[in-house]
Amino acid sequence: MSQQVNTWVDQNRQRLLDELFELIRIPSVSTLPEHAGDVRRAAEFTAEKLRSAGLENVEIIETEGHPLIYADWLHAEGKPTVLCYGHYDVQPPDPLDLWETPPFEPTIRNGNIYARGSVDDKGQFYMHVKALEGLMAIDGKLPVNIKVLIEGEEEIGGKSISKYVPAHREQLKADVALVSDTALYADGLPTLCIGLRGLVYMEILAQGPSRDLHSGLYGGAAPNAVFGLVELLSKTKDADGRILIPGIYDGVAEPAAEELASWQSLPFSEAAMLKDEVGSTTLTGEPDRSVLERVWSRPTLEVHGIAGGFTGAGAKTVIPATATAKVSLRLVPNQDPAKVVEAVKLFVAENAPKGIQCSVKVLSQGPGLMVDPNHPAMDVAAKAFSDMMGKQTVFIRSGGSIPIVGEFHQYLGIPTILMGFGLPDDGLHSPNEKYKLDHYYLGIKTLSHFLELYGAEIV
Repeated sequence: MSQQVNTWVDQNRQRLLDELFELIRIPSVSTLPEHAGDVRRAAEFTAEKLRSAGLENVEIIETEGHPLIYADWLHAEGKPTVLCYGHYDVQPPDPLDLWETPPFEPTIRNGNIYARGSVDDKGQFYMHVKALEGLMAIDGKLPVNIKVLIEGEEEIGGKSISKYVPAHREQLKADVALVSDTALYADGLPTLCIGLRGLVYMEILAQGPSRDLHSGLYGGAAPNAVFGLVELLSKTKDADGRILIPGIYDGVAEPAAEELASWQSLPFSEAAMLKDEVGSTTLTGEPDRSVLERVWSRPTLEVHGIAGGFTGAGAKTVIPATATAKVSLRLVPNQDPAKVVEAVKLFVAENAPKGIQCSVKVLSQGPGLMVDPNHPAMDVAAKAFSDMMGKQTVFIRSGGSIPIVGEFHQYLGIPTILMGFGLPDDGLHSPNEKYKLDHYYLGIKTLSHFLELYGAEIV
C-alpha cells in the first residue's frame, strides 16, 4: 500500500500544501493573550481536518488554558495502538524587522517554506493528519489503532496536557507514541532521536530600593537592582561554561562508550555548525567536552532576557528598583528537576549582592530522558526511514526538550518514537523559520509507511 499512498500524496500535493498554509496563517501564539482567539481557531481547524481524514470521536477539550484536541480510530483488531502527538501553538515572531517575508504569510524560497510554525510544529504534526487521511483514502481503514492528542500550550510549558495525561490513562492507553517535533541530523540522513534534555524555566527577581531613584542624588549609596542581578548571574558559570551552582551536576550520567563512538561517526563539522547555524565568532562551552556532548549530554544554564530600569529612547538617569531575568537550565537524563530547583534557590539566596533581595519563580520543569532504542517499534521506524530515504537510520540525542515524552513514559508507560523531518538550520523560534518543502511530503509518506509496517509486523 505504501506506493499507493505515495501516489496519493503526489496527486494531492497542491491541496496538501494549501491546507498547511491555511493553518500556518493562523497566528496561534500561545503566550500572548491577544492571540487566544487565534489559538482556538487553530484548534478548530485541526479538529475539522481530523474529522475529514476519517478519525472518530474528535473532541476539542476545554482546559484552564488553551484547548486540547483528541481523536481516535480503534478498529484494527489485534493490532497495536499508536498515540500521535503534536502542538498547534507557535512562538511569537519577534523581532519582526528581521523577517524577509511576513511570519504568518508562508512563502516558498529556495525549496523551503518560510513562516512561523512551518517546522515547529505545524508542518510536522500536520503530516500525521495527512498520513492518516492518505491511508484511509487508499484502504478505507488504518493498519493500526490510532489515538491523536494535540495541544496548544507546548510553547508555554504544556500545563494543561500535563494535567490531562495522568487523569486519562485508560483513554490514552497505547503501545507507543509517535512525535514529529525533531530534526534529521543532516539533510538526506534518516534520524531517530533517542534522548532529550529536560528543562527548568524560571524567573529570578531582584529588588533593590523601594522605588526608582535619581542616580545623581543616590548613586554610590543605593543598591542597583539591574547591576545586582547581573552580578548574581555572573556567578552562575565560569568562563568555560561550567555551571558553578553546587549540586547541579549530581546525577549526570556519562554517555556509554558505544554511544560516544556512534556520535564520532556522524558527519559533524564544528566549522560548519559555527558558520551555518550559530553565526558567531566561536563556539563556547566546556572545553574538555566535544560539541555534541555539550549540546546532547551535558546540563546547561542560559539567560534569555533581562528586564529592568529605563530602556527607552533618550536618557533617564534612574537607579532601578527592580529587575527580572528569564533563566533556564537544560537537564540530562537522571537529573532530578526538583533538586535542581532547590539548588538554584539556595544559590540565589546565598549569593544575592548586598542590598538586593532576590527570589526565584519556577515557570516550568521537566526531566530529561532516554528512549529504549531496542523497542520493536523503534526497529520498524528505523526500517521505514531507511526504506524512504535510502540510507541507514542513525540514532542521536537532542539538546531540546519535549516534556510530553517524559509524561508519556511516566504515566502511560510507553516509549516515544521521535521521527522528525526538520533540519538543524531551520531556525526554530527565530526569524525566518523554515521547513524544507520536500520534507513535508516525505514526512507524510514515511509516517504512512511506518504505520503500515508496524501494523504488519507487530501483532
